[in-house]
Amino acid sequence: MHQVVTRRALGAVGLALAFTASVAFAQDAPVRVRGTIEKVDGQTLSIKARDGTAVTVKLADNVTVVAIVKAALADIKPDNFVGVTALPQTDGSWRAVEVHIFPEAMRGTGEGDRQWDLQPKSTMTNAAVAEMVKQVDGQTLTLKYKDGEKKILVPADAAIVAFAPGDKSELKAGAKIFIVAAMKQPDGTLQAARINVGKDGLTPPM
Repeated sequence: MHQVVTRRALGAVGLALAFTASVAFAQDAPVRVRGTIEKVDGQTLSIKARDGTAVTVKLADNVTVVAIVKAALADIKPDNFVGVTALPQTDGSWRAVEVHIFPEAMRGTGEGDRQWDLQPKSTMTNAAVAEMVKQVDGQTLTLKYKDGEKKILVPADAAIVAFAPGDKSELKAGAKIFIVAAMKQPDGTLQAARINVGKDGLTPPM
């Protein structure tokens, strides 16, 4: 279905989704950057962030680039290890905004359920698919992780992606990116050792 992700890239993506809300309280907490590359100058990216602010990110010399590729609901199989961002519904159920299908080598990455900052009240659940039940408007996944389980409806319009090896050549003007752990530098810029980039114009839905 998708290209095999290299172990180096797997480590990058795993780090990208394994951070919990607790890092927000660290003195030098990593900064998440979601946006569009406007200019590339060597190892420096000028990015227009999702909120419209201008952000300068310097890439580490050994930066790892991970491509985010489009997938489909049909690609989700029982026992897949997935990451699901979901929103609470008025009836107490959960509805997926996006699903990330992990390669087998990443099974267990960031396992558990936590708050996520994609949207207000959103959560991220990294877990194995224990059961899939077809519904009129999608499929309900029962996700099991070490501390419990969660049922989430994945509607037909949910964003579904998978991971693939990336290349620095994909970091160009117009590319959509997501950085989970950019570190603040004394000059006010950010530095990133890992970056996720949407393949073929895709916006990483993380």
